[in-house]
Amino acid sequence: MDGKPVCFYYDVKRDDSGARYLEVFVTGMLLQRIPLLNKGAAFTREERLLLGLNGLVPPHVATFEEQKERIHRRFNMQQTPLDKHIYLRSLQDRNEVLFYAVLLEHLEEMLPIIYTPTVAEAVRLFSDIYRLPRGLAISTDTIDEAEQAVENVPLNDVRLAVATDSSAILGIGDQGFGGMAIAIGKLSIYTAAGGLGPDKVLPIELDVGTNRAELLDEPLYVGARHARLKGDEYFQFIDRFVEAITAKYPDIVLQWEDFSKESAFAVLERYRKRVPSFNDDIQGTGAMALAGVLSACRMVGQRFEDQVVVISGAGAGGAGVAAAIVEGLVRSGLEREAALQRVFVLDSRGLLVEGRTFEDFKAPYVQHRAAIEGWEIAGAAPTLLETVRNARATILLGLSGQPGVFDQEVVEAMCANAERPVIFPLSNPTSQSEATPDDIIAWSHGKAVVASGSPFADVVYEGRTYPVGQGNNAFIFPGLGLGAVLAKVSEVTDGMVSAAAYALAELTDTTGGRIYPPVGQMRSVSAAVAEAVIRQALTEGVVREERLLNIEPAGIASYVRAHMWEPRYLPFRKGAGLA
Repeated sequence: MDGKPVCFYYDVKRDDSGARYLEVFVTGMLLQRIPLLNKGAAFTREERLLLGLNGLVPPHVATFEEQKERIHRRFNMQQTPLDKHIYLRSLQDRNEVLFYAVLLEHLEEMLPIIYTPTVAEAVRLFSDIYRLPRGLAISTDTIDEAEQAVENVPLNDVRLAVATDSSAILGIGDQGFGGMAIAIGKLSIYTAAGGLGPDKVLPIELDVGTNRAELLDEPLYVGARHARLKGDEYFQFIDRFVEAITAKYPDIVLQWEDFSKESAFAVLERYRKRVPSFNDDIQGTGAMALAGVLSACRMVGQRFEDQVVVISGAGAGGAGVAAAIVEGLVRSGLEREAALQRVFVLDSRGLLVEGRTFEDFKAPYVQHRAAIEGWEIAGAAPTLLETVRNARATILLGLSGQPGVFDQEVVEAMCANAERPVIFPLSNPTSQSEATPDDIIAWSHGKAVVASGSPFADVVYEGRTYPVGQGNNAFIFPGLGLGAVLAKVSEVTDGMVSAAAYALAELTDTTGGRIYPPVGQMRSVSAAVAEAVIRQALTEGVVREERLLNIEPAGIASYVRAHMWEPRYLPFRKGAGLA
């Protein structure tokens, strides 16, 4: 980037044989304090002499395998999921290469710890467990110096950032500065599963205040202590941030994360043409749900275009899923109006139907009054149970954040409509799930096809094991982001998001009853999703990476894999000017 090293403290170089090494501009104890450079006890004897580390590390030169074994052993000694989360975050803050090596090796075990559901508790307690700064914090106190704040970031070649204003974290709402934990967790997955180097990503907290009284009253709260900005003041803040971040990082891709429904759609539409960006809660959730539904239909031998879909929850996630399902039905051959007639969306007050008041982003999914004529309902708007019964729903998707809303009566109504109903309680964290998979399986007598948003154990019912797939956005966003970064896209298009969904569905082997791949396959899934995203970007003409413009289609997969970062130590050399 303009001849600058990739980081203030080091640069990545290649020797005469093409092998990579790190040219470092710091030595001794300072080097050990930089997590991207620290190798702990694995510094070689030559590096210890060269870099002023003699006497600062134990005499034994540890192997990478020894280090990974020690970390995993200590991880298993932690008593609670939160303790394990704190332990892994501490490791990340002192030795990033080792952190990612361990995470990648134990991804299925550790994903629920660094991400949902445990990250929800880490968000709530962020001020209590705060240890070391990570990422970029832009607040109302510093927005006037946004350019200086961005310039202080020691990384010169950031390609992807996750930015949150923490207004709607998972299913737990406004969490103020604590949302930084979500951005950090998401980027850990980008690196482990998506292969984006840790020096190419940046977590960002956009602290515009909080409306949560217990945070404002908490003496140890680390965020800005005032009510959230709104209206013009809010968008002026975001405008200033976008100007500052793109000035330093012109090739950056932004993932907007955990914005409330009041701002999520407006932010996405305001900036997606200015900077390549997407909203994971809207688009990633939609792609994930569509992929799962396609897999479920294939598993039960039903045509997607014949399904009737009920979506419980009309926030950013619910609206994103509705959009993805409608687009999928259109792609399957239905006219748009016919597709909309097969998708029923409910918010907290019931079915979206003519005659009700609702936010603009819900408007596309409002049913005509004629569509419910003759329905047996008790009030002005059909309830969830009434909608399931009267619409004869075959697919039920939960994005409401309301635990228990998929009760036995609802599940039994789904079974009356379909021999193998598809029921996905997708809300996170676990405590907000619309139902537990074991209840759904029991109430449906093993008929329902189930996937959940948070990890649940497979269900054993009447001697048979029913796999529970995890409908996790982590099957979508790492590959979507990686593809967008590698292609240097001018825009993250809806077509690219859709390509990610269909790639995930095609990758899922449903013969064992799973709707999503095992979490352990997430890295290979991300590579395949990135390939599909790049193909679509090339088709739509939004690719700016010259090396991809004339690439043979068969070469895209190799290109993607060749550019995925691997967690391994590189040899060090002293930078110019160091004694």
